[in-house]
Amino acid sequence: MKRGTKKPTGASGSFRIISGQWRGRKLPVADLPGLRPTTDRTRETLFNWLMQDVRGARCLDLFAGAGSLGFECLSRGAQHVTFVDTNRVACAQLHDNLKTLRVDKQFATVIEGDALSQLNTMQDSVDLVFIDPPFHQQLCQPCIEQLAQSSILAPEALVYVEHEAQLNSLATPAHWHLLKQKRTQQVSYQLYLVNRNDT
Repeated sequence: MKRGTKKPTGASGSFRIISGQWRGRKLPVADLPGLRPTTDRTRETLFNWLMQDVRGARCLDLFAGAGSLGFECLSRGAQHVTFVDTNRVACAQLHDNLKTLRVDKQFATVIEGDALSQLNTMQDSVDLVFIDPPFHQQLCQPCIEQLAQSSILAPEALVYVEHEAQLNSLATPAHWHLLKQKRTQQVSYQLYLVNRNDT
């Protein structure tokens, strides 16, 4: 679903898990303005990049929304996924979908709150972070800066950033090494390796 696209009242969207133990499973998406699950094509490209990095990883899905990235990680054997979103309805849907898939609490946590504020308080180390905020709200850059200042990134953590294609290039720390990137007419996305030995 693209931002600004209106669905009929009462219509329910869904996203499909691409691979792993729940391959092909569709999960409902809360009917909220601007909610934009990462497309199948983009997720397929991203998880091809991450093929060797998800199993056993501790993941953080900031601006989770529908949680399509986090659920894909769980399906592929992630150790734990933390979903963060400010919207109560979106968080309730995340809880419902976790129950539907019978995901034990030790494997997933849902936090209702602002992503930037949560980065100030988180202490658990993470291996993989997804930064996929709502478009046109200038949230990517402050989130990158906040994450860079935090101490939660594990050695050689990976950070995925997705934003509108029209956004000017982002400033990232020198020790964030760009591994992969792709751009479509609507979306630009990058994968970084964080190497603290370069600091």
